[in-house]
Amino acid sequence: MPDPISRLLADPPDLPVVGGLAALRDALGASGTVVVHAPPGTGKTTLVPPTVAAVVQGRVVVTQPRRLAARAAAARLAHLLGEPVGRTVGCTVRGESRTSASTRVEMVTTGVLLRRLQRDAELPGVGAVVLDEVHERHLDADLTLALAVDVRAHLREDLVLVAMSATIEAERTAALLAGAVPGVTVPVVGVPGALHPVAEVWAPPPRQIGRLDDRGVTPGFLDHVASTVRRALAEQEGDVLVFLPGAGEVTGVGRRLGGVEADVRPLHGRLSHREQDLALVLGPRRRVVVSTAVAESSLTVPGVRVVVDAGLARVPRTDHRRGLAGLATVSVSRAGATQRAGRAGREGPGAVYRCWSEVDHARLAAHPDPEIATADLTAFALELACWGSPDGSDLALLDPPPPAALAVAQRTLGELGAVADDGGVTARGRAIARVGVDPRLARALLDAVPHLGVRRAAEIVGLLAEDLRAPGGDLVAALRALRRGSAESASWAAQVRRLEQAARDRAAQDGPAQDGSAARRGAGTDLPDDLAVGLVVALAHPDRIARRRPGGTTYLMTSGTGAVLRGEHGALSGVPWLAVAEADRPPGRSDATVRAAAPLDLDLAVGAAPSLLREEHGVAWVDGQVVARRSHWLGAIELSSERWQDPDPALVSGAVRDGLAREGLSLLPWSAGSRALRSRVAFCHRVLGAPWPEVSDEALLEGLDRWLGPELARVRGVRDLGRIDVLAALRRLLPWPEAARLDELAPERVEVPSGSMVRVDYDAEQPVLAVRVQEVFGWGRAPALAGGRVPLLLHLLSPAGRPAAVTADLESFWRTGYPQVRAELRGRYPKHAWPEDPATEPPRRGVRR
Repeated sequence: MPDPISRLLADPPDLPVVGGLAALRDALGASGTVVVHAPPGTGKTTLVPPTVAAVVQGRVVVTQPRRLAARAAAARLAHLLGEPVGRTVGCTVRGESRTSASTRVEMVTTGVLLRRLQRDAELPGVGAVVLDEVHERHLDADLTLALAVDVRAHLREDLVLVAMSATIEAERTAALLAGAVPGVTVPVVGVPGALHPVAEVWAPPPRQIGRLDDRGVTPGFLDHVASTVRRALAEQEGDVLVFLPGAGEVTGVGRRLGGVEADVRPLHGRLSHREQDLALVLGPRRRVVVSTAVAESSLTVPGVRVVVDAGLARVPRTDHRRGLAGLATVSVSRAGATQRAGRAGREGPGAVYRCWSEVDHARLAAHPDPEIATADLTAFALELACWGSPDGSDLALLDPPPPAALAVAQRTLGELGAVADDGGVTARGRAIARVGVDPRLARALLDAVPHLGVRRAAEIVGLLAEDLRAPGGDLVAALRALRRGSAESASWAAQVRRLEQAARDRAAQDGPAQDGSAARRGAGTDLPDDLAVGLVVALAHPDRIARRRPGGTTYLMTSGTGAVLRGEHGALSGVPWLAVAEADRPPGRSDATVRAAAPLDLDLAVGAAPSLLREEHGVAWVDGQVVARRSHWLGAIELSSERWQDPDPALVSGAVRDGLAREGLSLLPWSAGSRALRSRVAFCHRVLGAPWPEVSDEALLEGLDRWLGPELARVRGVRDLGRIDVLAALRRLLPWPEAARLDELAPERVEVPSGSMVRVDYDAEQPVLAVRVQEVFGWGRAPALAGGRVPLLLHLLSPAGRPAAVTADLESFWRTGYPQVRAELRGRYPKHAWPEDPATEPPRRGVRR
């Protein structure tokens, strides 16, 4: 008697993929690695796995991107075999397994296979791996494909690999697989689609209704989607499938469809199995299935002839600079919109109602970005480290991880103690990886157990891991709702059971992992729920511990990013300390918007993030004074500050230097002598060069320690600066022994023929001697400075001290310039000497006797 799989393949259902099964069998026999290119709805998920099982020894493991899709695919194939799930066809998802010794095809989520590969890379008992929906480019799917290829190349040449794609990524995937296994040709088996025509109906919202705001999808747009569904029900026949970005929007539109002549069935991953099954089976009357992206490609919803597409998708986005990671709501790509529309044409002609305009459609991105380009890579980096390839460069990844994002992820893992300095995984890192959630949440689970107990720690981490929407952003309220039995309690309870077991397994091995980061407060299990949730969030995200800013309503996180709560009167409003689980920063905003948080207190904040504690001794120049303070910080949050009575002299000097740099050297008490010395040295540097130093403001500030250093440490303010002997300080810059010639090279004063000692002005480019004409009678030539290199420029003055002539050549002046000066001034100053031949006249200081 033939086995169930042979009976099925002998008389398969009428699906388009049947035409490609013979080519698939031939390709498997020739190379053992195949890429199947088949559009959604062709039946590849249903018939390719049993076809592979018929030609290989061992179990066939089939990955699906979501739990819901894995369960549905198992149920569909088991139904065709006439058996319950758990016999020939099994199913394993996180927290649930239905298999037996007779199971030949096992549907699993990608994460389940990833855990098995990390636990035992040889996959004992597995004859083939079928990776479905690789075109969706989820991060764990890309990694699982790369690891499976690595296993086949180095450990299991007999392991059959089949990758299935609904897009042209199939050719690229085949080229990648062929390059990873030298000498092997990887064929692509194409299966043409068999879609019926789908009419396009453009249904954009009114211009005044926006799709998104800071809080997400707007209520007005959800109203429009619901109105479009009612229109589609009135204009078309058959069941209606509605695409929305998330579970919250599914609930919102479902509520708005009350009273329609159809059964409204929600469909998303958080629902119970019973509620999911209601959406996946035909009912006694018309249905409206309101779904997230789970129904886009990897899941079949029978009876659908109409699609209403909101045109939105929820994708991972990470702000690496601020350490903010989460899900963002964006416009669907054209490829995604095409796949969604195809759901209306599987069973007959259909229609798609798109809630945007044809013009907007042309502006959509052609394809969605792969998650590896946009998502937080912390979990990905931990998997690479566990595999022994910290940067993934030797793995067959469809796209390499962005270096900056990978570096941030590796730094985060280092802070968790999950990887060593060389990038290799630590024992703590392996324990974190085995928990099977984001590494930060796994760390929080392991470190919170000693303080909260296994059950409460698992409940809170389960809440965070399930990415449940918290009403008003209040995680404590969300936890209490789950305990009372909300619509999402089923998936949360399964997650909690799994996390409890993971924590107990860890404790059984070597006790709870400790890294010194558990809360300082010895609260035990009597910590109230409010603070217990806050503690777990703080352990998971110490960089998002936040304190309310003084006198305001905004917060500052330890990462240095500002944060603001949504709404003004929520339960968290006014809480001094918060542990932020989820936040995002809207474009153009400096502060992040808090999406989910819990209360915290100072002791728990410090205990959860001891590595962020630091003490700073700061000395600064503030308003003309040296201010010295000792501060304690938690990341970017200043916890306390006090006056520092005995500051380090080096820090004091640095503060004074900063003050002088900002406010200028005019703060110093420049005497006439110090200014004159500076000018003379500047002249020598300008004319003679080294070793005479530059004494410009910039040079003096840069070399402040050389000439003013001893005085700086004693300064406490402007008053102390006023006591500095700048002349003595400048003399420290004089070069010896050359400085002994300063009075010769650049004399402060020059004796003129009258016997007067006249000051030389060195501020101009050429040194200037300003002297009355009568005092230089008989002087044939003025002296030259700098060893005869630079002649003095004489400013010859009238008896009143006003300039009468400027010359550097007295001999020429007496011949040609003096007669004119004499003619102009002798009548005005008759008491002064104005000889016709000044070259022979004795000099005079005063009036003529």
